[in-house]
Amino acid sequence: MNPIVHAELSWLAGQGLRERRDRVLVTCAGLAPDLDGLSLLGGGEAYTRYHHVLFHGYAGALLTTAVCVALARQRGRVAWLALAAFHLHLLCDLAGSGPGWPILYAWPTSHVEWFWTGQWDLASWQNTLIGAVATVACLVCAVPLRRTAVELLSARWDAEVTRAVRRRLLGELPPPR
Repeated sequence: MNPIVHAELSWLAGQGLRERRDRVLVTCAGLAPDLDGLSLLGGGEAYTRYHHVLFHGYAGALLTTAVCVALARQRGRVAWLALAAFHLHLLCDLAGSGPGWPILYAWPTSHVEWFWTGQWDLASWQNTLIGAVATVACLVCAVPLRRTAVELLSARWDAEVTRAVRRRLLGELPPPR
């Protein structure tokens, strides 16, 4: 699954949190497993060898959760949601990263490979559908929550996108000048 969809799903998981900062932390937790994708900087062989290994397991989950908790305001809730978002990423990768690409969840203590025989290709209709639904869900959050996933990039941009979505879906008039 691509990183944008991982971010959207993780952001959606954090919507019960009051503060933008905590929602951003949960989103970062959902993206954290792909830190091992930086192995691409060492070349294609390093990427093939270390992606889904170095950070796609319990060690990465514990480290990510500890960092999120240290930076969070609602520490207990962020801890659980960060763990959930991290593991949601792993579940999505097990399903939709391509056949034959396992995760070494217990690395470095074990080299047992986790995989699912029903894995679908990265460029599949399933991933496209999940991505489209996640994007729509992130935009629809503008109605009840008055925010979208654009808040990850900029609070000001998010306010503009939220106003546009609310105008389109609710017929709200723009504020008087």
